[in-house]
Amino acid sequence: MNQEAAATPAGPALLGPAELRALADRLGLRPTKRLGQNFVHDANTVRRIVAAADLAGDDVVLEVGPGLGSLTLALLGLAGRVLAVEVDPLLAAALPATVADRAGERAEGLRILTADALRVRRAEIVEAAGGREPTALVANLPYNVGVPVLLHLLAELPSLRRGLVMVQAEVADRLVAPPGTRCYGAPSVKVAWFAEARGVGPVPRSVFWPVPHVDSGLVRLTSRPAPSTVPREQVFALVDAAFAQRRKTLRAALALWAGSAATAEQVLRRSGVDPSARGEQLTIGEFAKIAREWRCDL
Repeated sequence: MNQEAAATPAGPALLGPAELRALADRLGLRPTKRLGQNFVHDANTVRRIVAAADLAGDDVVLEVGPGLGSLTLALLGLAGRVLAVEVDPLLAAALPATVADRAGERAEGLRILTADALRVRRAEIVEAAGGREPTALVANLPYNVGVPVLLHLLAELPSLRRGLVMVQAEVADRLVAPPGTRCYGAPSVKVAWFAEARGVGPVPRSVFWPVPHVDSGLVRLTSRPAPSTVPREQVFALVDAAFAQRRKTLRAALALWAGSAATAEQVLRRSGVDPSARGEQLTIGEFAKIAREWRCDL
């Protein structure tokens, strides 16, 4: 038996390279770079992804970019319901037939929403999921919009308890980087507002069709309470200001944000932060303290 097309122990038959290509040919699909269409064709990689997602039978999974259904089929073998958000109408229309053919009665757990994940709203998602709030995010995110999509969905869906995302390897390094490291930046800080991010491992480019020019990485997300009651938008504006000129001290980098370098220094000192420090040294909690002190001046 073709190992790539073999069924999971209690789940649907997965798509291997031959099945994936045949399905694309039937649809007349020509994957586009604009939509970030690189489809996983390796069944072992798919199993690794769903295992790392740590899903439960009662989970409502939000899958972004199901494509031809490689990951969708495996998710249906583990989760109670899967809502697949697909921006390409051709792929969204073809997915039900693929799932019905290969997943049997588990196909009843699939819901599909044709929408742009960067703009979709909570109300649309919940309605499409049959009135149920998503509890887990599993996604193969396009390289060009991976971070914006992730931040948008984390903000839009506070019901998410966990997530497993596949992103460009460089982006994965940024998402999991701790303060004081070279890769630590605005994405690291902003994701930390919502969740603890941990690297699960690399994904080689060879498991995709078409083969991308970069490798990927898996990042596991575990939700946690917001570190502050200060509005998130205000903290994120501060983070953006700090990293817009990351080589400068915070006193200088935050001068425009605070109104002057002198005011920035005062706010930083009241927050217990050295004005000569740089943004890459601060945790999300410290950024929240600075934003709170600045609000006290208003």
